[in-house]
Amino acid sequence: MSEKTASVGQAVAHESAALHVTGTARYTDDIPEPHNTLHAAIGVSTEAHAALLNMDLTAVENAVDVVSVIRAADIPGVNDCGPIVDDDPILAESVVEHVGQPLFAVAARSVEAARRAATLGEVSYSPKPALINIEQALAAESFILPTEHLSRGEVDEAFATAGHQLSGELEIGGQDQFYLEGQIAMAIPGEDGTMHIYSSTQFPMEIQAAVARSLGREFMHDVVVECRRMGGAFGGKESQAAFVACIAAVLAERTGCPVKLRLDRDDDMRMTGKRHDFQARWEAAFNDQGIISGYRVELASRCGRSADLSGAINDRAMLHSDNAYFLPAVSITSHRLKTHTVSNTAFRGFGGPQGMVVIEAAIDAIARHLGRDPLEVRKANLYSKERDLTPYGQSTADAPLLDLVEAVESNAHYVERRKEIEEFNRSHSVLKRGMALTPVKFGISFTATHLNQAGALIHVYHDGSIHLNHGGTEMGQGLFTKVAQVVAAEFNVRLDRVRSSATDTRSVPNASATAASSGSDLNGKAAQNAARIIRERLVDFAAEHYQVPREKVSFGYECVHVGETELTFESLIHEAYMHRVSLSATGFYATPKIGYDRRAWQGRPFFYYACGAALSEVVVDTLTGEYRFTDVQIVHDCGHSLNPAIDLGQIEGGYLQGLGWLTSESLWFDERGALRSHAPSTYKIPACGDWPENWSVKLYAGSPNAEQTVYRSKAVGEPPLMLAISAFLAVKDAVSAVGQHRVEPQLDAPATPEAVLNAIELIRSQDTHS
Repeated sequence: MSEKTASVGQAVAHESAALHVTGTARYTDDIPEPHNTLHAAIGVSTEAHAALLNMDLTAVENAVDVVSVIRAADIPGVNDCGPIVDDDPILAESVVEHVGQPLFAVAARSVEAARRAATLGEVSYSPKPALINIEQALAAESFILPTEHLSRGEVDEAFATAGHQLSGELEIGGQDQFYLEGQIAMAIPGEDGTMHIYSSTQFPMEIQAAVARSLGREFMHDVVVECRRMGGAFGGKESQAAFVACIAAVLAERTGCPVKLRLDRDDDMRMTGKRHDFQARWEAAFNDQGIISGYRVELASRCGRSADLSGAINDRAMLHSDNAYFLPAVSITSHRLKTHTVSNTAFRGFGGPQGMVVIEAAIDAIARHLGRDPLEVRKANLYSKERDLTPYGQSTADAPLLDLVEAVESNAHYVERRKEIEEFNRSHSVLKRGMALTPVKFGISFTATHLNQAGALIHVYHDGSIHLNHGGTEMGQGLFTKVAQVVAAEFNVRLDRVRSSATDTRSVPNASATAASSGSDLNGKAAQNAARIIRERLVDFAAEHYQVPREKVSFGYECVHVGETELTFESLIHEAYMHRVSLSATGFYATPKIGYDRRAWQGRPFFYYACGAALSEVVVDTLTGEYRFTDVQIVHDCGHSLNPAIDLGQIEGGYLQGLGWLTSESLWFDERGALRSHAPSTYKIPACGDWPENWSVKLYAGSPNAEQTVYRSKAVGEPPLMLAISAFLAVKDAVSAVGQHRVEPQLDAPATPEAVLNAIELIRSQDTHS
C-alpha cells in the first residue's frame, strides 16, 4: 500500500487495485491445487417438474478419467442446504422441481473429463404439471410461504373521501447477478475428519454450517471456510454458494482427494437464483395537488422451487413500498409464490427496489392524470418533520430527502430543462426526450435482528505492523480497504502498516453475511472496538512505565506523545512487547436500537436510512424503440464518507447495475421452464457505452450520520442501485410524450427496445381510435 496518511475520509485506492489490474489478485480458482486434485461437474434435470423414475449413471462412471460419482443417497449427512427452511436438497431425490436442478455430481481428473461425463447420465422422468410464471402460480394458489399483510390507517375511508382515484399494474423482471467470477469451491480433506473449504461466498459461516451438515459432522469446528476475495457477488453468493461447496466437500470426503467445483457461465445461470421478479397491482387515492391519502399495493413474487431467502426479501419489499413518501393510510399485501423454476435469491437491494419502483410508477401516473410535473407531486408527498412515520412506525426524521431532491433539482436546472424537453418534443416527431427525478430512502440493517453483529481480530506485531481480520468478505466493493482505514486511523499510523488477511471461520466465528449494505458498519465498528482495546492497553502501559498521567498520553501521526517525550509508534509497541503487554484483541459490535415485532409489522427494523436522489434524461427513437441516456445527475448521502473514491465508485456502479435491471437485462424462461437467456450472447448487461454521455455524481455534504456509526459514515452498497428508477421513468416519460402525455404508457420493466416500441405503438393505436 502507498504511504498515505491513515485519515478516514481520504480517497485511498482499493487495497487490491494494483493486483486487479495486473492480474495477480488471487481468487479461488487461482489457488495452487494440491497434488491429485480432482475436478467436479454436475448433472442436472431437463424437466421443470417431474418424478424421478430412474437414473442410470453407468456411462458416467465408466467415462474416461472419472474417479467418483455421487447421487443424493451418497451424501453422508443431511441432503439439504436451505439457509432458513429445510426445503433445498443438494441433489434431487425423488422429484425435480426446476430445469437445471442438480441430480448427481462427478469427480474426474480434469475439468473437461468431469463436464463431459456429467452429460452422459440417462434419466427417466414422469412429468408433472409445472408452474412457470407468476400468473400460473397465483391461479393455482401456489405459495412457498404464507401471504403477509401490513396496513396503517383507514384505507377504505381514504378512498371513499378522496377527490381522485387511480390504479395500475406493473410487471418487474428479475435479474441475474452476473458476477465476473462464477460459483466455485475447493474442498481439501484434512486429518481427523476435518475439511478446509475455499469458497467464493458472502457468508462463510453459512457454508461452514451447510458443509458440516452435509458431511454428517456433529460439530462445525470440523470445517474451516476461507475466502480472500470474490470477483463480484451482488447477493448471488449469500446462500447459493452452499450447494457448490457441499458437493465439492462430499466428493472430497468420498475420494480422499481435494476436489474443485467451478460452474461455467451457462451452468451457473441455469442453476442459481436471480433477483425476484414481481407483479404489482396498485391503487392510489389523492387530492388535486397529488397528495396521497390512501395507497393499496399487492405484490406477488416468483420465489422458485424453494424458500431460500424469499421471506426476508419480500418483507423488505413491503418495508420499502413507501420509498420516500408519507402514506397516511396504506395497505400492503405480499404473496410469495412457489414456481417450478430456480429458487430466486438475494440481489443487491434485497427486495427494496421492487417495492420502490411501484410507488414511483404510481406517482408518475398520478402526475400525468393531474397534468402536473411529477417532481412537484413527489415533493408534495415526501416525508417531512410533520409526517415522518413509516407504515411500520419508524421515524424518518434524519433522512434528508427534500435537501437531496432539491440539490439534484438545482444542479440539473430542472425547471429550465423540463421546458427545453417540452419544446424539443413539440418540434420532433421521431425522437422524443424524457426525464425523471426520483429519491431513494433505504433502510440499513438486516431485518433479521440477530444478524446485526460482527467480530474482528487485530494483532500488533512487535515491529509496529498490524494484522487485521474480520468477518466481512471482500467482493470488490472495497470493504477491506475501508476497515483497514478505520484501524489505521484508530492508531493514527500509515495505512501500509495494516494488512488484512482472508476471511476465515477460524479467526472470527459466527460472522454474518456481508450483505444488507452493512459490511462497513458492522465490521468497521468491530475492528474499531478491537483497536481501541489495544490502544487503551498501550496508554495504560505508557502512563505507568513513564510515570505520567494517562491524559498525558496521546497518539500523534506515527508517534505517541508521553508527557514531554515523543516516541515513534514502533518503539512504543516494542517497549510494550518487552514488558509483556498483550498486543492482540478481539472486537465485537452489535447494532443498537433496532428491533421490531415481525407479526405486528411495527417497530424499528433499521438503524438508519441511506438516501439519495437522481435525475436521468433519455432520448428515444420512436420508430425502433431504441434509446440512449444522455444525462444523469446524482447526489447521494454517505454521511462522513470513509473513502470518497470507493463510495463514488459504488454509486456509479450501483446506478449502472440498476439501469441494466430496468432496461436491458431480460430473463426469458420458455414454456418448459428452461432459462433461454443464459449467456452474454442472450443476456445483455450494461457496458461502459451505456453510461450517459453527461453525468455528475456528488456526495451530499449536508451532515454526518446522526447515529453512532463508524466515524458517522453511512452505507453505500445497495441504495445507489435504486437511483436508476429515475432512468426507467425517464424512458416512460419519453414514451408518454408520443401521445402528448394524454395516455398512460403500458411499459413494464425491463424496458427493452422491443417493450418500448410496443408501448409506443399501443399509444399510437389508441390515438388513432380516439
